[in-house]
Amino acid sequence: MALVYVGIGSNIDKERHIFNTLTDLNELFDELQVSPIFESEAVNCCGANYYNLVVEFTTELSISALQQELKTLEIKNGKKSTDKRYAPRTIDLDILLVDDVIQAAEPILPRPEILHNAFVLWPLAELAGELIHPQEQVSIAQLWQAFDKSSQQLQLAPWQWQTESYAS
Repeated sequence: MALVYVGIGSNIDKERHIFNTLTDLNELFDELQVSPIFESEAVNCCGANYYNLVVEFTTELSISALQQELKTLEIKNGKKSTDKRYAPRTIDLDILLVDDVIQAAEPILPRPEILHNAFVLWPLAELAGELIHPQEQVSIAQLWQAFDKSSQQLQLAPWQWQTESYAS
């Protein structure tokens, strides 16, 4: 079983798409752990503010099978293959870490955005602060502590996922 961390982002009907994605992930994988949800301005993109979070789970799927499963969930939630890279998103799912795997092939692991984007690093630090980054060889909490927090504005989102219900 591999320990996996996936980043989730949305800025189109974000509560609904995050709720649906988390519900689906919770059904697919055992013991889904969810970080707090953070709100940030769109980085390299236009549109409404994003909600971002990180989930942790274990899986027996290969990395490529996991990536395909996540792509299926993106499509289910309205993401199109024709969507531009830096465009508003219904849902965006990115594999951040899989155990201590380091790979240069897609998906690149660990995902480089961990080190460069507060909306990835802060929720990851909240969820798995003691985890050691496989390339940097320091904890995620230490990476967050050293991060230039003035470079990106981030705050806790006013909405948090609950497994029991969704108020649309």
